[in-house]
Amino acid sequence: MGRILTLEDVEFAIKGGSIYAAGGGGWADHGRMLGTAAVNAGQPELVSMDEVEDDAWIATAAAIGAPAGTTEWEMLGIDYVNAVRLLQDRLGAPVYGLMVGQNGKSSTLNAWLPSAILGTKVIDAVGDLRAHPTGDMGSIGMANSTEPMIQTAVGGNRKNNSYIELVVEGATAKVSPILRTASDMSGGFIASCRNPLKASYVRENAALGGISMALALGEAITDAEPKGGSEVIDAICKTTKGHILVEGKVTDKSVVYTSEAFDVGTITVTNEKGDHVLHVMNEYMAVDGPGGQRQATYPDVITTLNPDGFPLSVGEVEEGMTIHVLHVSKDQIPLSSSVIDPAVYPSVEATMGINLSDYALAK
Repeated sequence: MGRILTLEDVEFAIKGGSIYAAGGGGWADHGRMLGTAAVNAGQPELVSMDEVEDDAWIATAAAIGAPAGTTEWEMLGIDYVNAVRLLQDRLGAPVYGLMVGQNGKSSTLNAWLPSAILGTKVIDAVGDLRAHPTGDMGSIGMANSTEPMIQTAVGGNRKNNSYIELVVEGATAKVSPILRTASDMSGGFIASCRNPLKASYVRENAALGGISMALALGEAITDAEPKGGSEVIDAICKTTKGHILVEGKVTDKSVVYTSEAFDVGTITVTNEKGDHVLHVMNEYMAVDGPGGQRQATYPDVITTLNPDGFPLSVGEVEEGMTIHVLHVSKDQIPLSSSVIDPAVYPSVEATMGINLSDYALAK
């Protein structure tokens, strides 16, 4: 039987999703809006892949864009619902359920409102347990597929006449950039539904259980909060099977926003052992210790926490802060086929100027 998601689960999803956001952006407020609307509108239901028939259609619900506070974006809950409707119309078949490309402050909840209104299930699977900078990393092996895929996008700032509805079909690599362009034209943030795939494929290629892992983490954090920050951090480490890699002071932040809409650079955390360098591309992708030895690398979970155990996104970290760096090794989490696909790494490595694939692809 599936699990009917409640208002309490909304907060669990945001808290757990914020840890797995791995320093990525997104907005807890947007997640709260989506989740609250969903549990008030209907009964969103989380189902495990064990319960899904092989030939059922599963698509990915996603928000596309990385709007800085400067852009006039507008995305309403109904935009997520209408993106699913457009995809179903084009597919000519009902979508049984929706998965998400990654956990995050709001992305953990992307499938909830369509579930409440359309009856699609919230699938307990993700393209990547943690957040990542490129869509390919959460595409469950579809990044280089030549098979035509349907992708839809809905949203935009209404009063600026920037509202867009879009249906495209073609090889993923060719049509995904169209959705990113639509996002930019709509104000920087747009709802999408894309890549309908049979459940048999999703079962083999997604990171299974990714939503319930975020919920369990959020519940553990909530239970620990009355006891103080150190208890919260202990609960995060225990639940994720991770540890605090570094505790120290932020002595340098050199992160710039690129023309490709990525935040790229480094954050240096210093303690008695020396400088630890966190490598950023939207999210934390690697940590080098004193002397330059690699201490953590994507797809490991790498997250910065303040002393209260609250996850800080890259944008919230400032020089002078004392922070804790959480590290969860990749062998403690479910990995999707896209995370172990050599094709997803060269573009990220070129942008960052560091090697990721030697670790990520090592058995």
